[in-house]
Amino acid sequence: MDDHCIHVGPALTAGVSQPGAPPSSARTEKPTPSDLARGGAIGLAGSITGSVMGLLLVIVLGNMLGDTGAGVVLQAIAVFTVALAVGRFGMDSTALWLLPRLREDSPEQVRAAVRLLLLGAAAAGLASAAVLYLTAGLIPTDQSSLNQSIRSVAWALPIAATALVALAVSRALGGLRTYALIGNVVLPTSRVLAVLIAAGAGLSTTGVAAAWAVMLVPALLLALGAVHRQLAFELGSVPRQCPRELPGRVMRFGLLRVVSAVLEQMLLWLDVVLVGLIAGPAAAGVYGAASRLVMAGTVVDTAIRTVVSPWFSRAVHRKDTAGLADIFRTATTWLVLFGTPIHLLLACFAPLPLSLVGPEFASGASVVTILCIGAIVTFLAGNVHSLLVMSGRSGLAATNKAIAVAVNLGLVAILVPRWGIVGAAIAWSAATMLDAALAGTQVRSTLHQSVWSAAAFRPLTAGLITVGLPALLCRVLLGATWTSLAVALAVGAAAFIVWIRRDAQAFQIAALTSIIRRPTAGAAT
Repeated sequence: MDDHCIHVGPALTAGVSQPGAPPSSARTEKPTPSDLARGGAIGLAGSITGSVMGLLLVIVLGNMLGDTGAGVVLQAIAVFTVALAVGRFGMDSTALWLLPRLREDSPEQVRAAVRLLLLGAAAAGLASAAVLYLTAGLIPTDQSSLNQSIRSVAWALPIAATALVALAVSRALGGLRTYALIGNVVLPTSRVLAVLIAAGAGLSTTGVAAAWAVMLVPALLLALGAVHRQLAFELGSVPRQCPRELPGRVMRFGLLRVVSAVLEQMLLWLDVVLVGLIAGPAAAGVYGAASRLVMAGTVVDTAIRTVVSPWFSRAVHRKDTAGLADIFRTATTWLVLFGTPIHLLLACFAPLPLSLVGPEFASGASVVTILCIGAIVTFLAGNVHSLLVMSGRSGLAATNKAIAVAVNLGLVAILVPRWGIVGAAIAWSAATMLDAALAGTQVRSTLHQSVWSAAAFRPLTAGLITVGLPALLCRVLLGATWTSLAVALAVGAAAFIVWIRRDAQAFQIAALTSIIRRPTAGAAT
């Protein structure tokens, strides 16, 4: 198999004897916990790298530009990211929803669908770039550096949109290695290097922001090349067809999803912009660094979501309620089991990683703690947002996001003038928990899937007792020092391993250990 493509699980590999072979009945096989573990291991490796690079980016910005300069660049990145949600036009989510279904039912339509997805993203990205460039002029004149920084990245919107959709296409077709390598390793690593060089050369915030954006060009070329090779391998001589209804099918799902995607990015990034407008760029720099630190801790969530989204789509398409429940339950168990300890350690020792960014960022420790608590609570709902979208209910997802964004905006307007960046953290946590609660209720009523169950609370208890309690004791008794963190890590890791070994069956640990012992088993090479 092409080195740029790895198929995760028997649902994608079984029955394929040669490139271009049509899907066989063997592809209806359910993914097992081992398949999820194998795909999750690849995704986790990429997510860890991407998160480390994201944290390094914040550290570089903070140390070389200070809190004010870092705040300007982070605000420009925030605006770019929200605009990119429009530029993608929902084509990335459409790829994850549509392509797994076409592979099974109508493989002759896959190439046409991929072409529509990429062209749709390129066109929408170009329009978004023009709008962003023009609207940047509306920013108050006393924040001219933010205006210039936003305009210095606007040109890259069509490139970013096309690149991300190409990576989503690869992921939907089983190319998890491609997705992880380009999206989570090559792009974030090259961005850190570009920003480091630009800041080291003494460029302004405008130049640094442009350096961050320019690395999207090689990422796009790599992603398109990988998709081309993957389609050639997957389809071979399969006839090409583009039925009249296919463009409408793509656009209808994309239109619903673009609203949800914009609102989702607003929920993730808009608070950084609002803090800057209300409290100034220095506060935005501290809040942006703290919030990005917490986002870096979501590596487990990102890795699992990367794997399960196409599986959700296939299971819903097959009306495989039992298989869907198995995937969701296992994914939720691992998300809470391995995601909770990371955030507990971040919450207890927040001043330490923030000190790496710069001494002026220490005031963000309370923000990190609040955001970590909010993240742990949302973990209990599992990958409920992905499940809702992959079931074709983008309208519900968009409604949820609209409510969450409205709550976030209202609370930010009330709390930030009174409590500063701590108020912004409370607002974001409340909004994300509400979003998860709404999605969980809808998944239960529409798909008849139980979201909040012992599958989530059992691993939560394990994390709180084995990692959270030692971390809290070390913080209280030894203070926020690197020695204290090392002791908490050692004690917590030992207790955590003992606990999960004793409860291995409930946590599906056998699937994980099988991957550790046979890392290439079942993977197509």
